Amino acid sequence: MREASVAPLPNLWDDVVAAALDEPGQLLYRSNLLGADLRITNFGGGNTSAKIEMEDPLTREQVRVLWVKGSGGDLGSMKRDGFATLYLDRLESLKRLYRGIAHEDEMVALFNHCTFDLNPRATSIDTPLHAFVPHRHVDHVHADAVIAIAASVDAERLTREVFRGQLGFLPWQRPGFDLGLKLGEMAARHPELVGVVLGGHGLFTWAETSKACYKTTLRVIQQAADWLAAHEQRPSFGGAKVETVSPEKRRAVAARIMPLIRGRISADERKIGHFTDAPDVLEFVNSNALATLAPLGTSCPDHFLRTKIRPLVLPYDPARDNLDEVIAGLDDSLAAYRADYAGYYERCKHPDSPSMRDPNAVVHLMPGIGMFTFARDKATARIAAEFYVNAINVMRGASGVSSYVGLAEQEAFNIEYWLLEEAKLQRMPKPKSLAGRIAYVTGGAGGIGEATVRRLLGEGACAVIADIDEKALDERVAAIVKRHGRDAAIGVKLDVTDEAAVIASFEETIRAFGGVDIVVSNAGIASASPVEDTSLALWQRNMDILATGYFLVSREAFRLMQQQKIGGAIVFVASKNGLAASAGASAYCAAKASEIHLARCLALEGAAHGIRVNTVNPDAVLRGSKIWEGEWRRQRAASNKVSEDQLEEVYRQRSMLKRSVFPEDIAEGVYFFASDLSAKSTGNILNIDAGNAQAFTR
Repeated sequence: MREASVAPLPNLWDDVVAAALDEPGQLLYRSNLLGADLRITNFGGGNTSAKIEMEDPLTREQVRVLWVKGSGGDLGSMKRDGFATLYLDRLESLKRLYRGIAHEDEMVALFNHCTFDLNPRATSIDTPLHAFVPHRHVDHVHADAVIAIAASVDAERLTREVFRGQLGFLPWQRPGFDLGLKLGEMAARHPELVGVVLGGHGLFTWAETSKACYKTTLRVIQQAADWLAAHEQRPSFGGAKVETVSPEKRRAVAARIMPLIRGRISADERKIGHFTDAPDVLEFVNSNALATLAPLGTSCPDHFLRTKIRPLVLPYDPARDNLDEVIAGLDDSLAAYRADYAGYYERCKHPDSPSMRDPNAVVHLMPGIGMFTFARDKATARIAAEFYVNAINVMRGASGVSSYVGLAEQEAFNIEYWLLEEAKLQRMPKPKSLAGRIAYVTGGAGGIGEATVRRLLGEGACAVIADIDEKALDERVAAIVKRHGRDAAIGVKLDVTDEAAVIASFEETIRAFGGVDIVVSNAGIASASPVEDTSLALWQRNMDILATGYFLVSREAFRLMQQQKIGGAIVFVASKNGLAASAGASAYCAAKASEIHLARCLALEGAAHGIRVNTVNPDAVLRGSKIWEGEWRRQRAASNKVSEDQLEEVYRQRSMLKRSVFPEDIAEGVYFFASDLSAKSTGNILNIDAGNAQAFTR
């Protein structure tokens, strides 16, 4: 049961910081503060504005300019260039051209004619809602506590009761020019108001300074949250219908079912998954109200656009542990959802509606276990989960003091298939070649491994970086996350010779991303010793890491890819020594030859399942390579009778092309085999050794 109190929203405004900023800087400061707390607004949701006196670059006269968050930005992370800037008087003049609500979408194109100083930032559909409010500073946020009031069946009455005349109320209406006119008129007619609750949507607040606007927004949200906490019925959602299973069981179930869902919904576009069993989620999926509330969908348009019309509830019963039944009926469950979505499309479409989009669910709820979300990339899947948690909070608050009301079906469709929204989607860049793909790379903290991970990430994949060197692993992951974002990669400490650890690493991969598409076996060692001096331990170590390790990783990859039924690509990073024998390195050469032949065997077995297995053969990749540190480098230098710093030149001159081979060169070969560029290649060997006749495959 939840406590009847809420943590206060902290006032983070720092007068010293703000004093050093100009007015646009203070607007950005306020925006970032508001966007940093998901209780205030969700990722990409809401917008802020300020009306600022500026010098017209043409006339040199002072004009009033509306600075407002542009389309597609995020308050918490946006920069100064995230704001659209428009002449306020020109926006006001658009009122004379407005032909009524049936024609309001045509007004959007006219916003471009109001642009100040050639600012290229696209304007948001909410621009009129900021422009026509006669106050200098305006905030629009999607705070859960306020939307809970706005999404109640008697939202207008609750608004009066909770805010006691401080806030006005406007019934649900799609954002646009007409709603902007109504909001501006209400603000002008009622100077006593500090804001307005939009039915089913969110909150607008205003003030004459940036600091005052920020404080007003926080105060109103806190007032709503405190009121709900004091008046909510307990237990939430009618109490628990099922019991939560243990954390270990939840993790095991997630690892089992996520690749099955992913495979079935990735036929047309690969999806990335996200799993959460956060307390709010478990409270909802375990509750008596799940069956009633889940089909109602969300209310706030921002929630809805991220999470679809409604979630799919999987019929799992923790008391019976009927997971096998759920899996057996999974095709039927997914087909029923798609049919329901298609019916929704057919009922609501207009003559000019865009074609039906992907009919698969985004949000999958499982009693006792948690929530799975799937989208075209990890960030979108994670953010969809965050939005549905917001929706859960809204449903809890609304149903605790009244009755929750979701967005009406036709209104939901009009938002989802809005021609302006379609135009925004069409402007999105074309997906990269590995978008939606999940890569698992062993030896990922070494030179070749790191270069490979970066190459795959650069093409849109997300990555699991597995390595036995924990320190190097942590450093590599931190650097990649800094460059590509927190959703790009995870690190897994892994000894590839440990069967249980390999199995566990794939389960962790599933829980992080939903499955796997690309597996790069790259973990390695190197040793040199005359055969008579080669100990059994040295021989076995080579075989354990370079042969058995590759087998264990490939076996788990095969098992997972066969469950997904969408194929996959496995790439072995072997060695020139697997084809060309070298004296004094029998253990290493034999193990590398084993890798190459294992890859050919796997290519035979994988073809029927669409699993391609190929090999990249490097030679003498010294730069950044951990196996070329220490004893191996000294041994190779000694055998060539040169100093260690001369070794790279020896290998360069030994090659036919007289060129050094770098980690990035190997990564390029791995990318070729991992991508659809090699969709018709399996069982192949690509030598990347600057030319070595001994290693020719024919």
